Amino acid sequence: MVPSPLALLLALGAAATALAEPLRFVDCGSVDGSIQEVNVSPCPTQPCLLHKGTSYSINVTFASKIESQGSKARVYGEMLHVDIPFPIPEPDGCKSGIQCPIQKGHFYSYLNKLPVKSEYPSIKLIVKWELVDDQDQMLFCWKIPVQITS
Repeated sequence: MVPSPLALLLALGAAATALAEPLRFVDCGSVDGSIQEVNVSPCPTQPCLLHKGTSYSINVTFASKIESQGSKARVYGEMLHVDIPFPIPEPDGCKSGIQCPIQKGHFYSYLNKLPVKSEYPSIKLIVKWELVDDQDQMLFCWKIPVQITS
């Protein structure tokens, strides 16, 4: 069985490093927060080339517009305008660098990490990463193009 391309998206999720470069991203519906910056490391150019067998780190800096006891991440691989959900190992934002409860007007750094497994298919797709609050509203949503490669 071939793993979902969304699994590759998770490879983008990772702990941010000081060497990460801010990416150009598309905000896909941040309602309860505003994204300040998205960093993926290593990803020196776009689309991000995700090499099988390599781990990638993500750091999303955002400001919350609401109060929330917690948050949950959802990751999708978007192909042909269809979102394919991918379960991530740690969807709890409060265990991914965010100090909960989330407070209105405060800035947060969401951190995640996931390896790109060698059995993933080589494919181009859009990674869509969402973080929702207690009311299932978007704290942030961003998209970037990626290419999984050997």
